[in-house]
Amino acid sequence: MTTLYLLRHGETPFHDGNRYCGRTDVPLTEAGEAQARQLADWAAHVGLDAVYSSPLVRAIRTAEPAARAAGLPLHVDDRLIELDFGEAEGLTSREMAQRWPERRAVFERDPVANPLPGGEDPRAAITRATAAVSDIAGRHPGDTVLAVCHSTLLRLVTCALIGIDPANYRREFPTVHNVSGAVLTHAHGTWRLAAFNPALQPDDHPKTRS
Repeated sequence: MTTLYLLRHGETPFHDGNRYCGRTDVPLTEAGEAQARQLADWAAHVGLDAVYSSPLVRAIRTAEPAARAAGLPLHVDDRLIELDFGEAEGLTSREMAQRWPERRAVFERDPVANPLPGGEDPRAAITRATAAVSDIAGRHPGDTVLAVCHSTLLRLVTCALIGIDPANYRREFPTVHNVSGAVLTHAHGTWRLAAFNPALQPDDHPKTRS
């Protein structure tokens, strides 16, 4: 069984006000750097076999200390990049509702069928990211792997892998904590969600939820 920790990066300046941050390549805040160090403390003891990251700085800065602590190289996979939020980049939900009330309303009802103005089609993001995750599982059968990516991407991928309609990702997983996310297991061609938003500790041993 392969265990994949598909985690969100540490805190960035866009967290103030919960602004949408897609392809804007922002750094971590001081708090985010501290979160990355905490993740490294976990990574040093959990027995990782590989570490992957999105190409964006906030993900790399989160993953690098964990890779070093585990004595592993960091593999960057461009397919793990966050969605492009188009004209919504840098805005809050309230600002979007004020700017495009109808577009925001239909987005909230079904964010897959109704992407944000100028944004990436979530179905395309699901295709590229699930391919990345499948490749990772194929390269590391029976291993424990960390992949640092982004909030929206990891929720879409988690839904797609475990059989939840991705249109419901905001309702099923309304919040993704920094340096946390989805703990997924893969065996015999089937993905299962073992945990979501765990507070990772060095002695964690995820239990699969069917």
